[in-house]
Amino acid sequence: MLRRTLASLVALAAPMVHAQSSVPADPLAARVDSVARHVLAETGEPSASVAVVRHGHVAYAQAYGSAKLEPRTAASPAMRYAIGSVSKQITAAALLLLQEDGKLRLDDRVEQWVPGLTRGADVTLRQLVSHTSGYQDFWPQDYVPPEMQRAIPASRILDRWARRALDFEPGARWQYSNTNFVIAALAVEKASGIPFFRFVHTRILDPLGMKSASDFDGVGSASIDPVGYMRYALGPLHPATPTGPGWMYGAGELSMSASDLATWDMAMMRRTLLSPASWNEMERMVLLNDGGGSGYGLGVFVGRMDGHRLISHGGEVAGFTSTNMVFPDDSAAVVVFVNQDAASSPDLIASAIARSLFSTEDALTSRYTARARGILDGLQRGTIARALFTANANSYFSAEAVRDFQASLAPLGAPTSFNEVGRSLRGGMVARSYRVVFPTRVLSLWTYELPDGTLEQLQIAPGR
Repeated sequence: MLRRTLASLVALAAPMVHAQSSVPADPLAARVDSVARHVLAETGEPSASVAVVRHGHVAYAQAYGSAKLEPRTAASPAMRYAIGSVSKQITAAALLLLQEDGKLRLDDRVEQWVPGLTRGADVTLRQLVSHTSGYQDFWPQDYVPPEMQRAIPASRILDRWARRALDFEPGARWQYSNTNFVIAALAVEKASGIPFFRFVHTRILDPLGMKSASDFDGVGSASIDPVGYMRYALGPLHPATPTGPGWMYGAGELSMSASDLATWDMAMMRRTLLSPASWNEMERMVLLNDGGGSGYGLGVFVGRMDGHRLISHGGEVAGFTSTNMVFPDDSAAVVVFVNQDAASSPDLIASAIARSLFSTEDALTSRYTARARGILDGLQRGTIARALFTANANSYFSAEAVRDFQASLAPLGAPTSFNEVGRSLRGGMVARSYRVVFPTRVLSLWTYELPDGTLEQLQIAPGR
């Protein structure tokens, strides 16, 4: 099951891992601790396990709150949480590995590997793992229906949901469907000749050293350390009723520690395990038949956060919610697990931490922010540091322009805050945007910077 909250998102030092009792030793630890504790206090969700990757290494891993309420047991970073649909990218990776082995192709028809399904001769494996197949989702609910509390074989899931009429023509639309990944896992079994999870273990988890990862769908609660909880509206927490064996096969079967999922994220950044071509295929947005974007690759959402390329996914199973955000171009990632279903904490915590990774607290960004702040201060006094600008920009800052800047900005006084809020590329330049808060109003300031560091543009306008 996928939380709609994540689906709607449109993302130094040497490695350092801290135990729960440790005192934060750097600004990153202090920020993560502050965000996680604040969000848990606001939401009332029992615990969160967090891992943060910076510069390609796990820079901080920590757990907060209670893994169990009775008897109350503190969460710890080594605990294994169910990660739900974040597992889907592992299933997609299994298909990509088999494609590298020459045992199948993503553009093979489903009929070749799992015969007898509706329109199996028209639907491809690629359409399965990009949610563009048309097969109906067997679990759209954010709770566990009675039927799902009992064990089920994959064949019966397909009988019920993959042998009925498609919801749309293959490739015509994007629609999230757990059924797709049950079919994909069966194709992995058929092409590899071994059980699905054995393939995942031997070809993905073991080579990456993800020692805590387990198939909770097959093993059961013994592979999950915290108790999973649920609540009705704002009511008390209750232990969640788990899904029966078989339902999460290929679609959301994994449990692991946050640090082990971060290990997977680092493989994505470093282009290990899969070939670079396969990683690119996973992260490339699948287009619909009409050429429109789906917002989804193979088992992952693809998009941007504040100008940074973001590969992400959320997950939810009975009693657990997860968020995984990877910024491959920045060698950064944030993993958050919570032991409550239908929970908002993973998205809130992960988004806040991710934004802090690219905030003004980075030394380089602080330098650029200080420069922009200094230019603003000068303009309020009626001066301009022309050595910082190109000839074009100096032409823009005519005597009349400088007078207007001073006349309109000087009455505002000194800013109470000056923060970078976005970064992107424009015309071969780096575009940086800032939110400037004064006692009486908020302004937006943005710059365009050439590769040599000079500024082609600085603009100021009303903000919010």
